[in-house]
Amino acid sequence: MAFSVLRAAPTRPRAAKPSSCLSHHPFHPRSSSPARSCNPGRRCWCEANRRGEPEGDRPTASPLSKGAAAAFALILSVESGLPLDALARLPLPEQASHYASRLTQARALSAPGLAAEEEAVVGIFNQNTPSVVNITNVQQFRAMGSLDIMEQPVGTGSGFVWDKQGHIITNYHVIKGASTVKVTLIDKRSYDASVVGFDEDKDVAILQVQENQASSLKPIQVGKSANLNVGMSVFAIGNPFGLDHTMTSGIISGLGRVIQGTTGRPIRGAIQTDAAINPGNSGGPLLNKNGQLIGINTAILDPSGKGGNVGVGFAIPVDTVKGIVEQIIQFGKIVRPVLGITLAPDSALAQLGRKGVLVLDVPDKSPATGKLQPTYRSLTGIVLGDIITAVNGTKVEASADLYNLLDDLKVGDTVTITVERNNQKDTQDVSVTLGSRVTSFES
Repeated sequence: MAFSVLRAAPTRPRAAKPSSCLSHHPFHPRSSSPARSCNPGRRCWCEANRRGEPEGDRPTASPLSKGAAAAFALILSVESGLPLDALARLPLPEQASHYASRLTQARALSAPGLAAEEEAVVGIFNQNTPSVVNITNVQQFRAMGSLDIMEQPVGTGSGFVWDKQGHIITNYHVIKGASTVKVTLIDKRSYDASVVGFDEDKDVAILQVQENQASSLKPIQVGKSANLNVGMSVFAIGNPFGLDHTMTSGIISGLGRVIQGTTGRPIRGAIQTDAAINPGNSGGPLLNKNGQLIGINTAILDPSGKGGNVGVGFAIPVDTVKGIVEQIIQFGKIVRPVLGITLAPDSALAQLGRKGVLVLDVPDKSPATGKLQPTYRSLTGIVLGDIITAVNGTKVEASADLYNLLDDLKVGDTVTITVERNNQKDTQDVSVTLGSRVTSFES
């Protein structure tokens, strides 16, 4: 860029100089100006300064016009390499210093700056996108009219890096039925991942990439879901409709929701949010304002059946996820307490106008064998089995209530089950020691 030299405005004539002293140019400490004279009859300020005596009249810079001062500030910035805001703090002539400051302010106003809230949100996105992955479910199928086995992607979802060992967390329904699971990072690197384990009831799955691939992964920062409040800000990152690393925001709209898992069993304590969650977001992280993981985006309320967001999404709380993940990684299995019975659909009792859970079958050698009676067919018709109406004094009106109560118990606990027997409204109590259902993933 070329600059034209601007002349200063005329000043009053200088007095004759009976003596002179060489003063350094106040604007560029490495160059000297021509000698300038001191006022007659007055002590030279630079000479006095060298002697340590009080100064006389210090020479003043010639006043500059507004345009000249602004141009001078710009030229000086280019020549010296100093930014305008630094020049504004130097002992320049008053007008040049003022216009350097004004130019700095004008440039700041014209720059595309961010508000503090925007900077925080951008920081959350930049911090977490390296930890969020796109997951592709690839399944095998036989081509029509051929014996060849082919692979084809059947769905995508989201996930996030859990630790430095390459474990990646997602929803079970995202990888269900997959013959191959592919994980794609934000830099478009793609790896095959193995399934370490899953909890189908809670819709949580754990994947892992190879050790040499895991070194470059960035684990997400895990928070807590125990102390959340309605109204807190949340952010969802995922791959809705294949649009990778999309971020949406909202608030926590509700807590303690119960949603249905892929097995039909309830998932308790779900976080409700109005942050946009769409197909492809499943398995992705729900973050708090500090960028910490507080849940896995799992489901949406879809009254239209079209799979679009209506502002009601649900996430599995991270405290639930953490317990499942640590159990599978550490022990290679999931252990759950069970009564060892088969339940009839809730609709069966609803049709009879009854509340509770109907026992459909009691397998041999189950914890409830000889204690609970199953439903069976006789010569005269169907004989209803026991109807469970309470566990340890807590009312049971549907299968979700029973599963919720079992979640709070441990293997080996002895529980008191209240049942209606022989199709009678009178109840009786039965004691059952809970057994275990073990899902092992050890190879």
